[in-house]
Amino acid sequence: MTLGQKIAWDDTVLPFQLDNADIRGRVARLDGVLDGILKQHDYPEKVEALVAEMALLTALIGQTVKLRWKLSLQVQSKGAVRMIATDYYAPTVEGEPARIRAYASYDPDRITEGTPFDQVGEGYFAVLIDQGKGTEPYKGITPIAGDGLSACAEAYFAQSEQLPTRFNLSFGKSTEADTAEHWRAGGVMLQHMPQASPFAQGGATGENGLLAALDIVDGDDQENWNRANLLLDTVETLELIGPSLAPTDLLVRLFHDETPRVFDMQPVRFGCTCSEERVRNSLSIYSAQDLATMTTPEGVVTADCQFCGANYTLDPKTLGFEAGQPSGDDA
Repeated sequence: MTLGQKIAWDDTVLPFQLDNADIRGRVARLDGVLDGILKQHDYPEKVEALVAEMALLTALIGQTVKLRWKLSLQVQSKGAVRMIATDYYAPTVEGEPARIRAYASYDPDRITEGTPFDQVGEGYFAVLIDQGKGTEPYKGITPIAGDGLSACAEAYFAQSEQLPTRFNLSFGKSTEADTAEHWRAGGVMLQHMPQASPFAQGGATGENGLLAALDIVDGDDQENWNRANLLLDTVETLELIGPSLAPTDLLVRLFHDETPRVFDMQPVRFGCTCSEERVRNSLSIYSAQDLATMTTPEGVVTADCQFCGANYTLDPKTLGFEAGQPSGDDA
């Protein structure tokens, strides 16, 4: 493999199971996905780091849920970064890649010298699952907690799903020789099997009275969970994001005694579902009077996709629920 050549396991999620511990997991490596997401905006580096972390979480969680359509993660906060939104679209055909998109809304004047997570203030972390037409969308919300977005996701699974969950993530700019500087990310997700996770019997020991992973495991389950977490703690940054260690080799190094069993690797790509038809549908609830307030001096209505940067220019006469109806004079 030459420098700059795409690595076989870039932009993939590898599911695995630790049979001896009743724990399932995922290993994710993102490269081109992050490039597709981040090149759409000129984010400050701290905001880029948050978007990279959120995209990595989305890849890991999205592959865990048996989706027919879409998983979304959202952070809403009172901090400098007001919102981070990501979507994971499950493949519709076996063997096709899943698609991920993400963007952030932030106040540049409030970005501080602190860590990326310092830019996120009080707020909430949300998981939304939409299985498509004919199903009821699901939404779970937990307060922002812990020292990072991965800690927020762990708190969500403990609180809303009562599933002990752990993430170990790494992300940053790659500066390999002969290649342009770009973001890479890698991580491991561990999660106790649902049928092995009892409901919490004691109090909640997490931040702000939230449940923590150890509140919902006991006996042998707790011992297995602690052992797997101790092993995960030995992972090094370059093992998570570097080009030299395949995900399968990483699992053998970390969990050899736990008998890791791997499943088919899922490719992921940057992808957006925006279209002119979707824009028209979203504007179909407005009257001609409403649309007049959105019309530019040039006489058009414009819409930009925050995820992919696509721009749509539309004739207001063809929009809204009154489109195609005769005007008062014509009538």
